[in-house]
Amino acid sequence: MWSMTTLRNTEQRYGTVAIALHWLMALLLIALIVLGLYMSRLPDVGFDKNKILLVLYHKEYGMLALGLAVVRLAWRVGNVLPALVEELPDWQQVAARFVHLCFYGFMFALPISGWLMSSAAGIPVYVFGVRLPDLIAHNEYRFQQLIEIHKWLGYALIGFIVLHAGAALRHHFLSRDNTLKKMLPGTHT
Repeated sequence: MWSMTTLRNTEQRYGTVAIALHWLMALLLIALIVLGLYMSRLPDVGFDKNKILLVLYHKEYGMLALGLAVVRLAWRVGNVLPALVEELPDWQQVAARFVHLCFYGFMFALPISGWLMSSAAGIPVYVFGVRLPDLIAHNEYRFQQLIEIHKWLGYALIGFIVLHAGAALRHHFLSRDNTLKKMLPGTHT
């Protein structure tokens, strides 16, 4: 049975809910990136049912990511943030907080830019059978702009994921501190 102390964050480590949201979002975002890269390389010529199906999945799970980002942000605001390791230089503390803030920005900007893109294209967005309202009117010029914005946000997210994972692995294997352990399920720091 879970206790409230294991569900919620403490000064020393993340709680079960934060850990679950972190890894669920990580898997979902990486899957969306892989799917986005794959489907964007498929030809647009003709009526390709497979590409259309992949685009629909990408949009639907992108909206799921947006919903989970709202939940994650609400959980983050309502919980204490575990302290960074004491021996961390000031510049690394600033960098760590900056990267985390950027991740929240990406978690919102990518699905919203995708939703805007669909709206500008005149293509409805559904979330598990429920049609969402268009955010902007149909406009081909805006659609093309939003494709570029969405694409470059995705590339930037890839860079931040690599940076974040690399830093976590560096802390774990080279610095041998508890940074990564705070976010791993079943570990105690």
